[in-house]
Amino acid sequence: MRVVVLASSLYSETACAMCARLAQAGYVPAAALALGSFNRPTLLRKVKQWGLGGATDYAWAKLIRGESRAHIKNPYFERLLGNGDDVFRSMRDVARAYRFPVATCSDQNSQNSLARLKQWSPDLIIFTGGNILRRPLLDIPRLGVINAHLGLLPEMRGMSSPEWSLLNNLPLGVAVHYIDDGIDTGPVLQQFELPDAAGSESLSELRDRLIAFGVEKMADVVAALDRGTVSACPQPECNKDNQSFVMHERLQALAAQRLRKARVASVPGVVHG
Repeated sequence: MRVVVLASSLYSETACAMCARLAQAGYVPAAALALGSFNRPTLLRKVKQWGLGGATDYAWAKLIRGESRAHIKNPYFERLLGNGDDVFRSMRDVARAYRFPVATCSDQNSQNSLARLKQWSPDLIIFTGGNILRRPLLDIPRLGVINAHLGLLPEMRGMSSPEWSLLNNLPLGVAVHYIDDGIDTGPVLQQFELPDAAGSESLSELRDRLIAFGVEKMADVVAALDRGTVSACPQPECNKDNQSFVMHERLQALAAQRLRKARVASVPGVVHG
């Protein structure tokens, strides 16, 4: 099976880990296409997610001081990003190790990007971040484009899914689904609840665990698709408008409190009043 990976940046840890995990599972990517490292929407998203200081520290670690495992932002990727005594700092590092081409673009939906993707003739495209994908791109791979969403579908679509799951008392997990013209509305291939979700000490750790969990499960789904042992299930039409948005910081604090209570409740021998 020819698999192509789309990424929000050459330095995306999730994309690097995805490529490495696929290779380990026997599905070395046919190629990878990443947005340029200084793509404005990507930079703004990272600043919003981590703050200016956090985004700057991350860029410094990746671009200049990336030789240390201490500079892996998501600690749950350490095994996948480890490369002997070094680490995979970028997708080009992973590509050199596993021998597949990597290209950059300013827009994954551009005519140049579409032409390149067609040249690679993918059976399947895995989306790890970047632009909102348009129909011409979605129609290129034989099987479609799939994504690992940090929430169980159809109940938890959109942004801040782990936090909204906590506030709505929904299970925490990952859904591997096809991307269509909606937001997280495509047919679902498989869903996985996160084991021991209450073991996370913070919302950021919970998100790191879910992202890494999604990478691991994505490789399993790719293998199942290759064997023909999994099929997609359309989501209910009645839930098409169900979508969550970026959570206000006061609600985030409440979600963090829910997570702490769940963690305390999971500790053996603790008396709960």
